[in-house]
Amino acid sequence: MHTRLYFAYGSNLLSTRLTARCPSARVVGVAMTAGWTVSFTKPGGDGSGKAGLVQRQGAVQPGVVYELAADDMPVLDRIEGVGHGYTRHDDFQVTMAGDGNLISTATYMPQRHDHALIPFDWYLALCIAGATENSFDPQVMAAFKAVAFKPDTEDHRPARQAGIQALQAAGHHNWKTIL
Repeated sequence: MHTRLYFAYGSNLLSTRLTARCPSARVVGVAMTAGWTVSFTKPGGDGSGKAGLVQRQGAVQPGVVYELAADDMPVLDRIEGVGHGYTRHDDFQVTMAGDGNLISTATYMPQRHDHALIPFDWYLALCIAGATENSFDPQVMAAFKAVAFKPDTEDHRPARQAGIQALQAAGHHNWKTIL
């Protein structure tokens, strides 16, 4: 089976979120990328802000490296909106936290930012739950928890329901307490 490495930094930090989308996904480990930070200013199709990497000198952003079946990459491309909000970069360099090895991964970069946007509550909860699951540094956790968010009032939005299902599958039944 052909596989690819993928660097997640937003809602896909939570393993149950990614494995619901790409069943072959397996956590390789936590990695860092220098000169980047997460911003929730990528315009989502639902009118909210989604996670996106932005360059910032001196920043170090943690994320999670997954190994996926190569056949799952087109699925992830569609979900992430390649060509409709994100561009996939196939040679994104990250440093593995455990051994310090520099590796090449695929990741998704926003095509534009809108600084007026903020994420929905459930989306930010996915990011925080993923950071918690992967034992991110307390400063990173504090930065995620300081992000302004808005409640998603569309209870039947499919993305909201899928996000909450991923949170519940990870044991976060009262997911609002994460925020």
